[in-house]
Amino acid sequence: MSELRFIGLKGLGGNMDNNIEIIDYDEKYQADFKRLNLDYLDKYNLTESHDMIILDNPGEIVIGSGGFLWLAKAGEEIVGTVGILNEGHGIFELIKMCVAESWRGRGISKLLMETCLQKVKELRGEKLILFSNHQLQTALKLYEKYGFKYVEVKDSPFETADVKMELEF
Repeated sequence: MSELRFIGLKGLGGNMDNNIEIIDYDEKYQADFKRLNLDYLDKYNLTESHDMIILDNPGEIVIGSGGFLWLAKAGEEIVGTVGILNEGHGIFELIKMCVAESWRGRGISKLLMETCLQKVKELRGEKLILFSNHQLQTALKLYEKYGFKYVEVKDSPFETADVKMELEF
């Protein structure tokens, strides 16, 4: 089990509801995981059958194949998701990074990203890859900030993925 991580949300007072907790994925949150990701993907018309395979059964597809999923939790509400899919040979894929629209701009995506990076380092991973779309400018800027580099898009499981990035460790 991963160590829990917390972040206080700036400018919102000091009560517990303003803290974000990063927790390991649990099947009881599958509906939240699916809803958050579909809200995000549907907003940009990016939902594909490959997404649905993961969203309908994240425990088996991701965790069952040696990957990891985390959730950002505010009080009892799930407000963000992220995962790393084990591609083998020290390569992991960053997947399902999203934060509920009403919770964006508060540093949650950074905490989710840092959780993934820490795990890949802990596993002595060599590379973290991701597939994205040019419409997702805020996400792309976040990836750039963490050192991801643009590479040629190939071997994408997504028709709508027109961006591929990699981070070497």
